[in-house]
Amino acid sequence: MLLTITLEPPAGSAIDATALSHLLRKHPAKVQSFELPVGQAHVFYPECSTERTTAALLMEVDPVGLVRNKRFRGDSGVLDYYVNDRPFVASSLMSVALGKVLRSAMTGVSETYPELAASPLPLRIELPVASARGRSGAGLAHRLFAPLGWHVEQRVIALDENYPQWGESQYSSLVLTGNIRLDLALRQLYVLLPVLDDSKHYWVSDDETEKLARQGEGWLGTHPERELITSRYLAHQKDLIALATTRMESAMAAVPTGVTNGSANSPAETTAPLRVQRALDVIAALKTNGAQRVVDAGCGPGALLRRLQADPFFTRIIGTDVSARSLEQAAAALFLEERTDAEQQRISLLHSSVVYRDARLEGFDAVVLMEVIEHVDPTRLPALQDAVFAGANPRLVVVTTPNVEYNVKYPDLEAGAMRHEDHRFEFSRAQFRQWAQATATDFGYTVEFQPVGPEDEHVGAPTQLAIFRKDQA
Repeated sequence: MLLTITLEPPAGSAIDATALSHLLRKHPAKVQSFELPVGQAHVFYPECSTERTTAALLMEVDPVGLVRNKRFRGDSGVLDYYVNDRPFVASSLMSVALGKVLRSAMTGVSETYPELAASPLPLRIELPVASARGRSGAGLAHRLFAPLGWHVEQRVIALDENYPQWGESQYSSLVLTGNIRLDLALRQLYVLLPVLDDSKHYWVSDDETEKLARQGEGWLGTHPERELITSRYLAHQKDLIALATTRMESAMAAVPTGVTNGSANSPAETTAPLRVQRALDVIAALKTNGAQRVVDAGCGPGALLRRLQADPFFTRIIGTDVSARSLEQAAAALFLEERTDAEQQRISLLHSSVVYRDARLEGFDAVVLMEVIEHVDPTRLPALQDAVFAGANPRLVVVTTPNVEYNVKYPDLEAGAMRHEDHRFEFSRAQFRQWAQATATDFGYTVEFQPVGPEDEHVGAPTQLAIFRKDQA
């Protein structure tokens, strides 16, 4: 599958078309190849002059590798598992290549040409083969791209040019022209190619809503086909669609994405699942405090690790757990075996207990204990405090734990029962504050509290969060 991007400034323009190579951060004098989980991507320049420069992204999909790869292969019980159009048609696999190969260009930052990176450019994007599936397929390319300022040329490809009576296929060649910022154009393609195809060739989970919010920033919230785009991008999963919609509406209302103010009227709190809101608030605390090197202690099967892994803000990530089975599940969820060497160096998993000191965890910016302390026997909490606050000694510790007072709001939970059979205790708000403040005093930290989830007037929020910051000498 092929994608080309052309910069051709109008006559008399001061723009040097070769600047495209600097904005893409790919040298025009050589072919560059990149190994991806789905095959190989190649970047090269068919033409490069001051008047007109074209960059090409060629994706060579490995059909056999797709069949063998658990992440991409799909349902082995259908013919599509073996015979499909993935190697030839621009789709979510091309989005994978864009996100990996042109990630720097998608940030909109250029040290060499900062003005051009921040300005609309006369771009021409060509996709020789794209698909438009489903009932909404007719005219979909125009409905998706035209509202964003693109002029859309679409030529439908016949099933067989030698037999015109067979009619048209679902495939088209697309040419998009317009004055668009390069980073915006790439982010729009990243989202809209799988929408046009109406197929994600990999597992769609909660972190896809974050990708949609991040790549859709500045254009998706006001798009007339926003609902269709969201539904198709998230593989028609209703809970993810609701979460993504909430995030976009919150952003449009000028509420920082992923940050809750604790108000019971916050849309993010009333719509987002608690497990998602909890993770978003933890990540917001890490980012607010500039913690880029993070230990997720008691990581379990990797729910938080997946989000940290997807965010380039975090430069070094370690997940620990006492359960070998949980670490196996986390490794599978993170697709560690399929990652590049650089990615495997960025994130790693360690067999370790939160109640014993581990020298491998020293020197990190932050340690996260998300829904961990309630799984530890109360008599072992001092050992946990020593291992984390004295042993690892990070400048930031983020702790979340259930608020037992909120349990009355769960109708299926018997009186006096805890939320999970493995919980050894559950703190009330007063008990958690007392424990956290004593911990902060003993180990030289200050502590701040915030609720997570919908806050009830009488019993508080379902989850309580504490942010411990190291006192500065």
